[in-house]
Amino acid sequence: MTFVGTLRPRLRWHHAETELDDFAVVSYRVETAALAALLPAGFAPREVVFDDGRAGALVSAVAFTDRAFHFRFCPPVAISCGQINYRAYVTAHGRTGVWFFATSLDHALVGLPRLVWGMPWRRTRIRIDADWTSGAGRWRLIATDRSRTSACDAAEGGAEGDTASERLDGFAGRDEWLDFLTHPTSGWYGRPDGGVGEYSIWHPPMTPRLLTARHARFPLFERLGLIDPAMAPHSVLAQPTLHFDVHTPPRRYRGRSVTDPSTIIEHRHL
Repeated sequence: MTFVGTLRPRLRWHHAETELDDFAVVSYRVETAALAALLPAGFAPREVVFDDGRAGALVSAVAFTDRAFHFRFCPPVAISCGQINYRAYVTAHGRTGVWFFATSLDHALVGLPRLVWGMPWRRTRIRIDADWTSGAGRWRLIATDRSRTSACDAAEGGAEGDTASERLDGFAGRDEWLDFLTHPTSGWYGRPDGGVGEYSIWHPPMTPRLLTARHARFPLFERLGLIDPAMAPHSVLAQPTLHFDVHTPPRRYRGRSVTDPSTIIEHRHL
């Protein structure tokens, strides 16, 4: 069986599109209770039973370079920059998706989503380097924010062009972890006013390459009490480029299912 992703919702004039280059999902296994304590009422971690027989949850730092991000009503105004999304895999009143702790963006316009939509975005200097053509793939991230540095140096162990086909810890097979880790489509975040915002995305199924982290450090997850500095990632999934539709603008989450046909997603998010 081959994972086929989700149907693409109809694009509207107010939606956005972007190409994500050097895209990587760096995931960590965390304690369910520690993650649950950080989520609002109605939200719960999605649990996985890992190979050691213990149940736990997963969080990810998703890093990439936005190429020509633009709103469809104004395609000439496009931005390109590094971005990192810090997310956890959750359910919200029975729906699956991701909870966004924060987003780092390397662009002066970072203040707009924070001011207009109450999104937890901040300015960070981000550098991503990748090599997908010289044999085994390699991916590097270094991001500096308020004297704190997030970093990852990961490399592929297989031959050039291999896609990730291995069974990952806690998942029965490739389709299962593709759906869980790479294809949630609904996302939620905490607003400054104490409410919850939500939005959705769409992208085609990933064909990721499985990398191994030689070094990884994400202080935000450490400050949240989810990981310690010496912890190795559960997995690193990466690919050279990936298209995204972003169903803007975000809206207030009311704790019920989406009813707008343009934003109904059958499976999961971001």
